[in-house]
Amino acid sequence: MTFGFAPSSAASMSTSADLSAASANRLLEPAEWAAAGIPLLRNPREVVSGLHARHQPRPATAVIAVLDPDERLRASASFIRRPAPADGWMFRNALLAQLRRVIPHDLRRRAPVRTAVLLYCRDGDARWTEEDGAWMWGLRDACTLHGLRCGAYITLTRDGWQVLGEGRGGRRPHADSPAEPFATAMAPPPIPRTGGVASEVLRRAAAR
Repeated sequence: MTFGFAPSSAASMSTSADLSAASANRLLEPAEWAAAGIPLLRNPREVVSGLHARHQPRPATAVIAVLDPDERLRASASFIRRPAPADGWMFRNALLAQLRRVIPHDLRRRAPVRTAVLLYCRDGDARWTEEDGAWMWGLRDACTLHGLRCGAYITLTRDGWQVLGEGRGGRRPHADSPAEPFATAMAPPPIPRTGGVASEVLRRAAAR
């Protein structure tokens, strides 16, 4: 027979409060984000339009993209946010998993060269929310762990898009925009494929 003690209601409430406080600390306020020295996008409209055309996000979709120094897209990935309380640590893990899947890290460099930007499509208006603050915290931390510069955080709502902390935005594309032709300027270079069935199929197609 095993004996034990059931946790008291006070202890349970204390644990829940501690978790809520920890989650609240894993977010960035707009003033903190603005003071962090986030590099400005030279052409945010082109970046947003290119990512929208490529991933066609709908509410609760996050798009993480890596840009080279010339603001060309090197890699990107999109995923659906799970229905759970906003937590920067959870968002960091999700973003880091996507970055590791689509592009090698730059941790061996003395200073970051490539920049990661995050486009998040959500309901509501363009004003900052605590969910945005958690995404900002997660983006900054994921970039540090992957050897990238932390770039812009962009929201996409039914009102349009906005680069938070910069005050720049536009009405199109927005959360309900139809898919548009993919912007070639944002297209990453083709990935060479060698060996295997795919290469043989491509070789035969070229021979025709």
